[in-house]
Amino acid sequence: MTTTPDAALRDLWTLAGLRDMPQVALHGTDPCQPSTFAIGTAALASIGATGAAAAAIHAARGGAAQSVAVEIAHALTEFHSEHHLRIDGASAHEGWDRIAGLHRTGDGRWLRLHTNLPHHREAVLRVLGCAYDRAAVTAALQRWTAQDAETAIYDAGGVATMTRSPDEWAAHPAGVAAASLPALVLERIGDAPPTPLPPLAPRPLHGIRVLDLTRVIAGPVAGRTMAAHGAEVLHITAPHLPSIPALVMDTGRGKRCASLDLRQEADRATLRGLVAGADVFLQGYRPGAIAGHGFAPEEVAALKPGIVCVSLSAWGHLGPWAGRRGFDSLVQNANGLNDAERIAAGEDKPKPLPCQALDHASGYLLAFGAMAALLRRAEEGGSWLVRVSLAGTGEWIKRLGRVEGGLSAPGIGDAARFLEDSASGFGRMTAVRHSAVLSGTPAGWVLPAVALGTHRPAWGE
Repeated sequence: MTTTPDAALRDLWTLAGLRDMPQVALHGTDPCQPSTFAIGTAALASIGATGAAAAAIHAARGGAAQSVAVEIAHALTEFHSEHHLRIDGASAHEGWDRIAGLHRTGDGRWLRLHTNLPHHREAVLRVLGCAYDRAAVTAALQRWTAQDAETAIYDAGGVATMTRSPDEWAAHPAGVAAASLPALVLERIGDAPPTPLPPLAPRPLHGIRVLDLTRVIAGPVAGRTMAAHGAEVLHITAPHLPSIPALVMDTGRGKRCASLDLRQEADRATLRGLVAGADVFLQGYRPGAIAGHGFAPEEVAALKPGIVCVSLSAWGHLGPWAGRRGFDSLVQNANGLNDAERIAAGEDKPKPLPCQALDHASGYLLAFGAMAALLRRAEEGGSWLVRVSLAGTGEWIKRLGRVEGGLSAPGIGDAARFLEDSASGFGRMTAVRHSAVLSGTPAGWVLPAVALGTHRPAWGE
């Protein structure tokens, strides 16, 4: 039996410790995309939660009550937003690296590699001692068991996961830890007097400042979502770190983009100054990476009592994999989702979900958690930490239930009705509109997507 979208949304609202949810209409039910998992419900509930939280903040600032509506096909289009991006009419999505994806190993198991970032690709090739060629990688993996290759690649600084069945994951210590995680965790991490929300403005989050230290999809989607409701989002990256251009374009809407190198004390001092002016500190780097530069949540809260820290991880903050790096495709391969879809399809090869559902759902859960914490700090005071993980989101999606006959769903169909054109720093951009429709304060992005490092690292520029 599957959870209804309305029930899933109510559960998220309660989990965040909120009361008096605005009126939300979630239209549509699974199956919509071909999957036996309730991907549409996950999209409706997570995006609906962000819209409801934005409406609640607007009301708390003295604004009129308003309703929120989310339509399933639009929400699922937004869950696939990177694939719909066009620059001057041409697709900007690069696709997978030539050796990424599934490979058979010597023990007959499957191993998934993620090599879109150069340092991860180099780690795989270093471990396997082979050429940058798909056939060469598969041949080299014949000398390995999938589990040994997974461990060796991780130890070398790369990322890979062995395909596990749902039962194997449930018995694995990392799976046990993930199963204990709710969709999001809100916890008070410091004392501070209540921080009033800014005075009423035309947009719900106008006057809220968000430091966005994230990459790839989930974290940047969270920043993009808050920008859609009027937040001032300053995206901070480093000039020496690799990026995926299409994702920078798609998730950069509504943000200003600056660069800091946290290996340098002067740039760490600049970030400390930015923290002093921020309401939300959003970060999605490998666990311990930002903390290693002096920006652990407790340190950030000491710099700015009353701040909301929002942290994304791949595997969650509990269990033996808590410190591991990872990506959506690797998590859904390790946690049994892909094997369960394979079994339902009667196929031999692991079957991925039809979109990066863990990434996108996590992005909206992060944004929802941030807004929920802003509401709670206005009433209760305190500094707050919001935790979301890809693995925890995967378990949440599992708990929503399986969809009978879901693999036969026809898909969304023509998504053109959900797209909009705008100027950008890359050319004329065609991209997905935000799918949470607020009756009084429509969402949208004022600032165009621009290249990383375009702006100075300063507020109010």
